[in-house]
Order: sequence, then C-alpha cells, then structure tokens
Amino acid sequence: MSIAPLDQESSEEKRVPAENAEVRDSEDTKPVKRKRRSTSHLKAVPETLALREEMKAEAEKFVQRLDCSNPFTKAMLEDWSRELLGEMNQPEKFLGFMMVLIGNFFWKRQFLAIPFERRLLLLPHCLKHAEGCPAEYDEFGLDCEKCGACSIADYKVRAEKLGYKVLVAEGSPVVLKIIVGGYVDGILGVACLNVLEKSIDKVLIAGVPSYAVPLHSGDCKNTKMDEPWIWEVLEKYEPLEQPLTRSYLPTMRAANSLFEEHFNEILPPLRTKTEAAARTPLGKTEAIAYDWLKHGGKRFRPFITLAAYDALIKAQQDESETDTTYPLGVQKAAMAIEVFHKASLIHDDIEDDDQYRYGQETLHRQHGTGMAINIGDYLIGIGYRLLNEARADIGAEAAADLVEKMANAHLKLCEGQGAEMAWQESETFELAPLDALQIYALKTSPAFEAALYAGIRMTGSVNEYEELISSFSRQIGVGFQILNDLKDWRGDDNNKLISGQDALAMRPTLLLALALQSGDEQQKMELKEIVNGQPSDGARINRLRKIYEACDVFTKAEVLVDKSRERAEELAESVENEDLKQLLKFFCETVLAEETPEVKPDLPILMPQPIA
Repeated sequence: MSIAPLDQESSEEKRVPAENAEVRDSEDTKPVKRKRRSTSHLKAVPETLALREEMKAEAEKFVQRLDCSNPFTKAMLEDWSRELLGEMNQPEKFLGFMMVLIGNFFWKRQFLAIPFERRLLLLPHCLKHAEGCPAEYDEFGLDCEKCGACSIADYKVRAEKLGYKVLVAEGSPVVLKIIVGGYVDGILGVACLNVLEKSIDKVLIAGVPSYAVPLHSGDCKNTKMDEPWIWEVLEKYEPLEQPLTRSYLPTMRAANSLFEEHFNEILPPLRTKTEAAARTPLGKTEAIAYDWLKHGGKRFRPFITLAAYDALIKAQQDESETDTTYPLGVQKAAMAIEVFHKASLIHDDIEDDDQYRYGQETLHRQHGTGMAINIGDYLIGIGYRLLNEARADIGAEAAADLVEKMANAHLKLCEGQGAEMAWQESETFELAPLDALQIYALKTSPAFEAALYAGIRMTGSVNEYEELISSFSRQIGVGFQILNDLKDWRGDDNNKLISGQDALAMRPTLLLALALQSGDEQQKMELKEIVNGQPSDGARINRLRKIYEACDVFTKAEVLVDKSRERAEELAESVENEDLKQLLKFFCETVLAEETPEVKPDLPILMPQPIA
C-alpha cells in the first residue's frame, strides 16, 4: 500500500534506524538468514472422496469451538489447521486443504445469509474443455458460450438464474472493485490450492464471507473438483438476524463512496460545472486534477481515517446507536488525506521519471512536466481547503490540529524525497542501511500516522494514543517500504509495470544499502558501474540481481519486514480499546501481509493483492 504527506518531529522517530538493530555496520552482527518458506509440499488434496468428506466433516465440527467474532488471520488459520490435522493423525501435506475447509465453515453461515443477487460466483477457466472451447475472453474473463462441453455452463446458468454475478476469470483486480464497489457481499469461488493460499489473507481478513471449493489439482487443464460441494451452497439461502463476524467491508465501501458517489458533494467543481467548461484553458487544471483524484488507487488512506474514527466513536455511543454515516466534515478530512497522497505521487513520479502509475502512463508523460507539477500543487491547495471546510463538523481546534499534523508530514515527505535525490546526485556512493531506513521513515510512515491521527482526533482528545500512533505508524511505514522494494523485483501491475524500475533509477533502497554493506570490493565496484548506467538496462538488472542474491539482501530485507511486523503487532496488542486494537491488527495483516511466491500467469486468481 506508497503513501502521502503527513507527522510531527519526535525523538522516537529519530531512533527508527537504531531500533532496527539487525542492520548494522558491524560485520559480526548479521541477521539470521531466512529462506522464503516453500509451501508446495503442503498443498496436496486427499486422494479419495471418503477422506475428503471425513476432513470436511471434522472441519465443520472444529469451527464450532472457535470464537468467530473477528476475522481470522492466515497465521491463525494455519495454527487451527495443524491442530486439527494432528487430532486426525493426518500428514502435514494436507495443510492447505484443511485451511480451506476451516475457512469455509468459519464463514459458511454468513455466506448463506447473503441474498443470491449479492453473491459472486468465481469460476476458473481451467474447468473449461480445453480443446475446441468456442468462448472468448473479454475484459472480465471468459465469455462462456454455454455449449455444454464442460461444467462451467452448468454452474453459470443456474447461478445467473438465482441472481449471482458470475465471473470466469484468470484473475483480475476487477473482483476487488466489484466487492468494494458494493455490488456483491460474498464470494463462492473455485480454484486450486495455490490460488486459494494467495486469497486467504487478502480477502477473508477484511470480512468478506467466502466459501471455496478446491480443485483436485493445480495443473490448470481440464481439472476436476467435488461437484456436490458447490451445489450444496450455490442454491442455499439461510438469513441471519445479524452478522457473526466483524467486517471492515462497510468502511472500505464508505471510503470508496467518497470518490464514486459523493465526490461532487464533498468537492464540488468550481471551473468545470459543464463539459464545455472542462475543455477550456481555465477549466483544464481542475478537470485533470479531479479526474486524477477520482480514479486509481485503493483508497486505503481515507479508509484508515474512517476506520479509526469508527473505532473510537463507538466508545462514545450507546449500544443501541447503529448510525454508520459520517459527518460531512469527517468525509472532507478523509478525502484530504487522499488528496495529499495523490499530489505527492505526481511530484514523486516526476522526480523519479517513473513511466507508469495505476497501470497507465504517469501524469507528466500524459500532459507534460509543467502541467503535472501544477496539478500536484493544485491538489495540495485543495487538501488544505478541505481541512478548513471540515471545521463546521469537527470543530476549529480539531481542524487546526489536522492541518498541523499534515503540514508537518508534508515537510517530512519532502525531506525524505530530498535526501533520496541528494544521494543520487552525490559522488561518494555511500549508503548505509540505517540511512535507507531513515529515508523510509520520512517518506512513508507520516502518512499512516496522519491518517490514524485524523480519525482518532475527530472523535475528541488524542493524547492517550499519540505516542502509540507514532510508534505503530513508523513500524508499518518502514515495513511497507521494504516490502515495496522487494515487489519492485517482481513488478507491480497496479503501479509499475517494469520489474526492477526502482533499481534502474538507482534509488537509495535498503536492498542497495545491504549489498554495499556486505559486498566485497569487486561487487562494490560493479555496483558503482551499474549505477553509472553501463551496459544496457536489461543487463544492468541481471547483474544487479546476481549481486543482490550473492549478498543475500532479499533474505535480510525479509527479516527486517518480519521485525517491523512483530513490533507493530506488539503495539496493537497493548491497546485497551478492543475496536482500535482489532483495527491495528488488521493493518498489520494487510499492509505487512507476508508475500507468497507468484503463481503462474495462467492460473485463476481468486482475489488480488492486499490493500496498501
């Protein structure tokens, strides 16, 4: 999840690198090597139907022992599954299969309570008859011709008659958009265990009732499943009086609706009230800025603000109060967080000459550098105007505190970005891991802090939580940025389409700092040569990857992410307010979600990447 402006100077922030004591200039203190855990041996499907049915029945009984008031994490699900496998005396190779079964029964009652027209049936293309399939793929997936050659049409026709939305897809972020956009409330999905593993901590923790039917194999060609398993839930509807498990989905949708449904109310156009006005020179700035603000991104920052507001406002309400609407001033403040973020991205893309953002060309490549700079500046002005307008609902004192927090965070962001550019211009080519972490703390952590702070401050005094907010945000922000470095080597379809783009630009990343710290003289000389741009980009990336692997920097970076995650979880556990505690734990599990190995491009992906 890059973030935006926002934080106040604190001595604790200055101690960020020192706390990450695993990275030191001393040669005799090195992090414990951590190999990325392979899970391929844990994804076997029981060979016989009898054993699959027995494990399914035991999983259903096991879930009756669980507290289902909060969504589970992937780690919790794994622990439960190991426990049940032990009780059944079954081998570890069935762990992934058991995790799916327990997850199913955790959510089954709530899934069945969702009306058919609010459900999504997600089918993999590998159920189709591979030879001679007449269907074609459109932007949403396989456009089934209902020819009768495979089972896809059977499920699709029946589900659509019941009212389901049906998607036959190889995997697309459109699924998350469908859910967050408010079109469906639950998922019935069919996929192989590889794909289900990726989906577990991406969607279920957000509180989306889901039921999954695992395929018997992951070879992606004419595979099979236990068909009665899908029919027993496909056609069943059993309403509940109220949900059994906490869900952040309503808040995600509220954050999304700021831009999809209520944008003109929160931020009414001044120069572009008509299409003709938007095409004039005077209207162009507002038109481009509003379009950039409305589209792209996961809206995670306003979600943080609204969720934090929810967590604290509940303590001030009677149990009988169920109002889930937000005062207009709260909505304006939440949107301001995203406005500052979007402004920072424009300027950051210009400074780094990035080519893509949100799967499209960056704004400066579309409209020119001068126009893009102006749009970024314009958005900054809009952000502060929104905070000023929020006074009517949140109070002048709270609005002033938010302005101060976001202004200071803006300064920190610029200091971090400035340090990055200054290093790029330096001729010394020196970069310690502590320097990289300090830049990360300046560039990323303040935005999390401001978003959390804003939500809590708008409910009243923030004194009780101020130190916690700063410490927690620092761990989340630094850990997120390290994860972002690691993702740069895999490419990121939502932002940067070119693998290794940050490396090509030779930004002062932690990975580079770790390589400079542990590399020998020859490797350091080669790193400097790569920085100077010789030879071609493709060769530079390949050479750099070899050095990184030889210096084991990927493993060392993963260790630091683990440390940030552990510290953030400890801070979350220290919170007495149960709603806020669960929210902070949710951030740990989403922003710092442990990466699983990439699946093949032709696998059907149940759900997309985490929110961050």
